[in-house]
Amino acid sequence: MSPLLSFFEEMPLWIRLLWVVCVLAFFWILEGYYTLVHLSYKKWKHAGVNFTFLLFTMAINVGFGTLTLGIFYWIKTSSFGLLHLVDLPVWLECIIALLALDLIAQYAVHYLLHKVKWLWRLHIIHHSDTKVDVTTGTRHHPLDFIFRETFALFAVLLMGMPIAFYLFYRILSVFFTYFTHANIQLGRIDKYISYVFVSPNMHKFHHHWEMPWTDTNFGNMFSFWDRIFGTFVYDDPKKVRYGLDLIDDSTDEDILYQLKIPFNKAVKTKG
Repeated sequence: MSPLLSFFEEMPLWIRLLWVVCVLAFFWILEGYYTLVHLSYKKWKHAGVNFTFLLFTMAINVGFGTLTLGIFYWIKTSSFGLLHLVDLPVWLECIIALLALDLIAQYAVHYLLHKVKWLWRLHIIHHSDTKVDVTTGTRHHPLDFIFRETFALFAVLLMGMPIAFYLFYRILSVFFTYFTHANIQLGRIDKYISYVFVSPNMHKFHHHWEMPWTDTNFGNMFSFWDRIFGTFVYDDPKKVRYGLDLIDDSTDEDILYQLKIPFNKAVKTKG
């Protein structure tokens, strides 16, 4: 396990960027052969809109990257965090760290983005996409992403995890983000996957245009958080309609409009 973690700790930035591109490309191609929903849209134009939001995310990541390195250095020199209180095998520490990150930095923060009114306004942009495909996984308001990253750093501090665990989690998270948003049909396998991991069909209910499905299936990697906390749903994906009942569907590719949604009083939020 240690050589694997050393690989992630020493992984250069270009490999991480290449991983993002390769995973996106893989599921982009797969969508063409095993399509779940036949969408009538200009795929490249739609991707261009969502990739614009990805550029904002990458720019923010630069700032958070510097902050993160400082936090990991402090954790290492101070031995702060829960993982430093017990002596466990590296593989077990890694699993615990992944579970903590998935619970805190994915499930919990995603739940709050839906339940806290002002946070929901930041998250609307992600749900306003009326053509959900692999590129939808890149579609986040910059303030939404900052909130998510803050929770990730909190999880890192709480656990006192080394940077290798965190980078391993980020690699896995990228895969699952694009996998679950991809417009792919897996047949019966999808439901079997959903017993442990978040599957494409499972996540599509979360992108349904109205309640109560919009407020279900908050997980990113592991589906058992939704099962444990009673937010799990699995039904016929043909019933899903993408978009959001709060937003005019015609605005989903208007980048400026989408960026202004959190401050647009004309957009009436739930609750």
